Amino acid sequence: MGNISKQRVCIIGAGLAGLTSGKYLQDEGIDFIILEATKYFGGTWRYDPRVGYDENGLPLHTSMYKHLRTNLPKPTMELRGFPVPKDMPSFPNWSIYYQYIKDYVKHFDLERHIMFEHNVELVSRIGDVWRVKYKNLVTGENFEQEFDFVIVGTGHYSDPNLPDIPQENIFKGTIIHSHDYREPDRFKDRRVLIVGAGPSGMDIAIDVAYVSKTLVHSHHSPGFGTKSFPKHYIQKPDIKEFNETGVIFKDGTYEEIDDVIYCTGYKYNYSFLDDSCGLKVTSRSVTPLYKYMVNINQPTMMVMGLIVKACVVVALDAQSRYATALIKGNFTLPPKEVMMEEFQNRLEDVKSKGRPISDIHFLSDKEDEYYMALTEESGIDRVPPVMFKIRNVDTIAKKEDIYTYRNYAYSVIDDNNFIRSLENNI
Repeated sequence: MGNISKQRVCIIGAGLAGLTSGKYLQDEGIDFIILEATKYFGGTWRYDPRVGYDENGLPLHTSMYKHLRTNLPKPTMELRGFPVPKDMPSFPNWSIYYQYIKDYVKHFDLERHIMFEHNVELVSRIGDVWRVKYKNLVTGENFEQEFDFVIVGTGHYSDPNLPDIPQENIFKGTIIHSHDYREPDRFKDRRVLIVGAGPSGMDIAIDVAYVSKTLVHSHHSPGFGTKSFPKHYIQKPDIKEFNETGVIFKDGTYEEIDDVIYCTGYKYNYSFLDDSCGLKVTSRSVTPLYKYMVNINQPTMMVMGLIVKACVVVALDAQSRYATALIKGNFTLPPKEVMMEEFQNRLEDVKSKGRPISDIHFLSDKEDEYYMALTEESGIDRVPPVMFKIRNVDTIAKKEDIYTYRNYAYSVIDDNNFIRSLENNI
């Protein structure tokens, strides 16, 4: 067992949440380390052609696929204090954006804080400190350290959520989750079923439609423009059941299928947090959180990026600044009962609309209010309202035509206004 020593902040994960948190802590001269289970920083933004497990036997974290382009335009992908390159396309592919992350890490000299191939196995609250147990995956050596604060930045796009569909076990074709989707070539001239119409479902449908013989798309999402899809694209409702050679849908129709890709999202998985951490983690939600991030029962722990339907890069950056201001002591959190009341009000709002508890993480039309609230409480610079406005227009453009929304460039004029135009190379 390694020595127990005291260090101020432990950041778990070297994706965007961990990197931005590290950058702002470093700015303030606050002592921290970043524990990263893989050999790489950048989290899900790094493409890895492998599927399954990595060289250390851990499940591959990244869900990146070869042809991915961002689904938000570049002004909303910018990290504060590090402008995106002028020549970056409006909707860059993963490799261009990953290069930007690499440049960010180099510019702010963050890599020296990252302990690569160190996997966090257990986080516990012992007295008034956090005890973090982690393992060097190369040497097998185990360590324990104590910290005043923990920032959890492991994300929630790596543990596949698989649907439970009757008779799936007798289907003779192949079934994968989008987590293991890398490139479309293997689906050439085949009859492919995509399940789900979230961001990856729509993207992978387009990717596979270029090569497949038939593309069957099962989902219940309203209002997606499909006019640009090719003639062999068939939209279907939810699945009733499988048989050996295909799928029967809830409207009674049947399609012969060779391959299925479940684009059915991810589960929240923070299995390294024990009960003493005071969070209730289910596959659908993490509760109770104040301001979508502060662990109300143990407010020296922050869980980053648990926001859906938002400019995630902008939101992560703001959360990192808020966390740093809190750790530095620039402001004090309200009493526990006040934080719990804020959380309960959000929970009641979700329930009153008859929505599932997973909506507790949705910002959606409250995104700009959220940024304003973070600023009012912590004193951090406000995320400009123009970010939320750009996301709104981009969302409408997606619904109008999923094939053409990336043809537009968005230029920020000031904190409240932007111009949208067709990108030059279109």
